[in-house]
Amino acid sequence: MAAAIGVQVVRDRGWTPYEPANAVLWLRSGALAKRLALGFDDLAADVYWIRAVVYYGGRRQVAANRNYEHLYPLLDLVTALDPQFKAAYRFGALFLSEPPPGGPGRPDQAIALLERAIAQDGDWEYFEDLGFVHYWWRHDYISAAEWFKKGAARPGAPSWLLGLAATTLATGGSRQSSRQLWTQLLGDVDSGYMKAQAEHRLKQLDAMDAIDQLTIAMQRFRDRQGRLPRSWQEFASAERLPGVPLDPTGVPFVVNPATGRIDVSPKSTLWPLPAEGGK
Repeated sequence: MAAAIGVQVVRDRGWTPYEPANAVLWLRSGALAKRLALGFDDLAADVYWIRAVVYYGGRRQVAANRNYEHLYPLLDLVTALDPQFKAAYRFGALFLSEPPPGGPGRPDQAIALLERAIAQDGDWEYFEDLGFVHYWWRHDYISAAEWFKKGAARPGAPSWLLGLAATTLATGGSRQSSRQLWTQLLGDVDSGYMKAQAEHRLKQLDAMDAIDQLTIAMQRFRDRQGRLPRSWQEFASAERLPGVPLDPTGVPFVVNPATGRIDVSPKSTLWPLPAEGGK
C-alpha cells in the first residue's frame, strides 16, 4: 500500500497521459468503418454523428484560431455508415456552410454532402437545401433557382418551391427574396436548430433594413451639422428617435467614428452581418 501511494504521488507530479495527435478522428475510411462496425452500422453512425455535433459545438467555443478540419471527414463517416441519415446531411450542410468564425465556411463541402444525399435518396428537401447553399453562401442565384426547380419536380414537394425558383431568378440577391427564402424554411422544418437559424437570419435582414434607415438619417444629420454626432443620444434627440437605436436583439448599433458607417455591434449575436451580395 505504501509503495502504491508513492507511485501515485510520483505519477500525479510528473506523468502526463498519452494524447494522440488526432483524438477526434481515428478512422477516415467509410468502408473500413463499416467493416469494423460488425453489422451495427446505424449504431456506429449515431456515435460518429454525436461526435460530429460535439466537435462542431466545441470548436465554436474556442476563442481564437478555430479549426474545423475534421468536420467534413466526420460527416463523411456518418453518411458512409448510414446513407439514409437525413439529419447528418441537412444539419451537416448548415454546419459546413456557416462562415468563420461560426463555422468552416465550406459551402463546396456542403454541396458535395447534399449531392451524395440526392444520389442516395432524392428527397425534395435536399434539393431545397442545395439551392439554399447556392443562394445564401455562394450567391449563385442561377444555380439556386435550378435546384429549387428540380426540387419542385420531386414527389411530395410543396407548390411554393417552384415559385421560389422564379423569384430567385427574378430578384436573386434582394433582401425580399432572402426574406421569402428564410420565412419558407421557418415554416417548413420541424427542427429547433433550423428554425433558430431561420429566425437568426431574418433578424439579420431586419438589422440591415434598420441600418439603411439609420444611414439616411445619419447623412441628414451630417448635412445639417457638418459633422458626425458625438453620441447616439445626440443623434436620437436631433432625429427625434424614441431612444438609442437598437438591433433586433436589443444591442445598440455602433458607428465608425471616422466614416460614419453604421453596423451591428461585435457584442451582438447578429454580428457579422452577411455581405451585401447575399442580401
